[in-house]
Amino acid sequence: MKTIQLLNIPNYYVSYYLLGLNQVHTLEFKMDRNFIKFNNKPILIFKIDNKIVVIDNDDPTGVNQELYDISTVYFVTNKHVNQASYKQPKVKPLYPHYPVNIVSLYIRVFGFGLFRYLKFKEMIQQFYILLRRPKYIKYKNSFKKDNFVFFSSNIWKKEQETNEIRAQFIRFCKAESRITFKGGFIPRSDGFNFGFDKELNDEKYTPKMFSRLSAKSKVVLNNPAVCGAVSWRFAEYLNQGLFVISFPFKIELPNTLDESSVVYFIEETKEFNKVLDLVIENPNFHESIAQKGKLYFDTYCTPVAQAHYIYNSVFN
Repeated sequence: MKTIQLLNIPNYYVSYYLLGLNQVHTLEFKMDRNFIKFNNKPILIFKIDNKIVVIDNDDPTGVNQELYDISTVYFVTNKHVNQASYKQPKVKPLYPHYPVNIVSLYIRVFGFGLFRYLKFKEMIQQFYILLRRPKYIKYKNSFKKDNFVFFSSNIWKKEQETNEIRAQFIRFCKAESRITFKGGFIPRSDGFNFGFDKELNDEKYTPKMFSRLSAKSKVVLNNPAVCGAVSWRFAEYLNQGLFVISFPFKIELPNTLDESSVVYFIEETKEFNKVLDLVIENPNFHESIAQKGKLYFDTYCTPVAQAHYIYNSVFN
């Protein structure tokens, strides 16, 4: 067990890694004033045996070169295959993960530093978001599902391709008589829903309710999120042992997904019907994909597994 010295206060996006590192090592916080500007960002900077390590959980728009230059290893959640700065030798991809409730750990590790280095509004916002997230659990294997599908998402202002894929999935599920569908787009606060008014949802779901409903789904959809990132919900889907329909990834993972076994990849929205035919008519096929996705998560994506991966990448 090593002592990891945390050099900044990240936001909730990095909660999964704080949880994992804490389970494997000892965490202590010592604010480095050179990194104050990275507080309340989706970036964690820490030191282990005098090696500086960066975990960058931001959208895949490129590395922060200042941090890259001083780091031993620069980990990124979304290592976009077409982003040139990610091709630098110290950049390593991370496995899928998702934000979880670590409020007690957050308070214990950062303590009075939260008051000293975060604005009051920022601190309250972090607590509010973390408390609404479910705590991490390793879901039990449960692959047999009723013909129910839950899907709810935001309408992105600049990601029209993503919006249209999700809209097509919502339309398909609403029109499909073989399944019971719940969900739809969340109406935008500015009232401008980009023409998707028929796909809007009239309910609101807390993050915890979102997780519970997703876990009951026969199939779930994963498609590129902002700037081609993989949504956090993908990791939670794998943990829940769900049958994941996915469009091709635009990011690199440490261990390439076997598209024939871990998730079911499609290229076009017109394939939704074919996939539903497969999973309803062939329960063994449905269970096989779900089981292998769950095995992938349990092997590589748990907080502890990722903490070991980070350590081994730094020292090997």
